Amino acid sequence: MSSVKLIAIQMISSPVIEDNLAAIECQLMSIRKLHPQDEILVVLPECCLMFATKDHEVRDYSEQPNQGPMQDALAQLSIMFNVYMVAGTIAIKADDGRHFAASILFNPQGEQLGQYNKIHLFDVDVNDGVGSYRESDNTHPGQHVSVIKTPIGNIGMAVCYDLRFPALFQTMREQGADIFVLPSAFTYVTGQAHWELLTRARAIENQCYMVASNQGGEHKNGRVTWGQSMVIDPWGNIETQIQYGEGFASATFDREKLQAMRSKMPMASQQRFHSQLKK
Repeated sequence: MSSVKLIAIQMISSPVIEDNLAAIECQLMSIRKLHPQDEILVVLPECCLMFATKDHEVRDYSEQPNQGPMQDALAQLSIMFNVYMVAGTIAIKADDGRHFAASILFNPQGEQLGQYNKIHLFDVDVNDGVGSYRESDNTHPGQHVSVIKTPIGNIGMAVCYDLRFPALFQTMREQGADIFVLPSAFTYVTGQAHWELLTRARAIENQCYMVASNQGGEHKNGRVTWGQSMVIDPWGNIETQIQYGEGFASATFDREKLQAMRSKMPMASQQRFHSQLKK
């Protein structure tokens, strides 16, 4: 009998799209050998296909919604390995000349089931080798929460810096999310301080599985990312993780455990606050 596997892929993506696609294909081959009969939800990290030196280089390769060579290649990988795949993130053109940091969910037939545009943009100063990040210079903030209903569960989509804003995850839970997916590229400094704490907290607060896929290593542009890609259960337990370097973390989605936990501690019905996205 097949089960549903939740898999966080960890990468050290480069600026070269073709090299990153080859790396993803290699990992998917290993995943399918390990789980030949199971239904699979694979989550790729943020900037999976292009970890560029400059943000404007990403914008130069941006695509129109539902069309373009990056989207086509990812769709083909979903078909080839018969997986649901969250491709986080690729650049999709915005009307103001910037792009959206778009996370796209593909089904095993290569169809796009939905797109989430990163809402919270990383405009911060960090004590690392880069120092200052201004994502909004080239990236347009998203305006919509995305919870996508699929045969394997309701998937709530977030990206990286979104993790620090619990209202987003509460809203996704209110909209029926069972599984949170979090493509990320946490810096080493911020990841060391907060990555595990925040991913586990978001799972616990909302009684959802969390599939947190991070970049994890030293990149060709000089940036260093934290890694520690994980699958976390609704009680906050780390079911599986990979600390550093390329690889993947795999765990089983246990719907009965999820429902039992929510029944015994009915936090959703006891919630007395409501959040709303600012426009």
